[in-house]
Amino acid sequence: MSQIGQAASANFTAQQQAAQIGSANSGYNDLDTDSFLKLLISELQNQDPLSPMENADMIQQIGQIREIGATDQLTNTLSNLASSQELVTASSLIGQKVTGLADDASQVDGVVDRITVVTNADNNSRSIKVHVGDKTMEIKNVREIQNG
Repeated sequence: MSQIGQAASANFTAQQQAAQIGSANSGYNDLDTDSFLKLLISELQNQDPLSPMENADMIQQIGQIREIGATDQLTNTLSNLASSQELVTASSLIGQKVTGLADDASQVDGVVDRITVVTNADNNSRSIKVHVGDKTMEIKNVREIQNG
């Protein structure tokens, strides 16, 4: 009986350690470019004058800063491109017969009269809405497009 208790205890301890490691690593995922630059500047200001940072280390960190900045810029560019493509796709639906799921979870079947762009100020995101009569649905909820 004692072996079962020890195994369960060891398993529980491993799960606790995994949770602690996961929560410790989540801080690195939230590090943005500005925070990284603040850390680097703080490191440079507080370094030991008798043992300064090696030039190779500094160059490596500057390279990392540039890589993070380039990745961030690429992500923003691709996000804007996807939003623009979604708007073009939605505008081509005007006058087309569509079926899909409305915002109120009802089935929609009819001709698209108009589209609208709704901006969420909380998370700075946009969603494209398709209007069929008095029903509204997001572009991603269109299930079928038929030629008018």
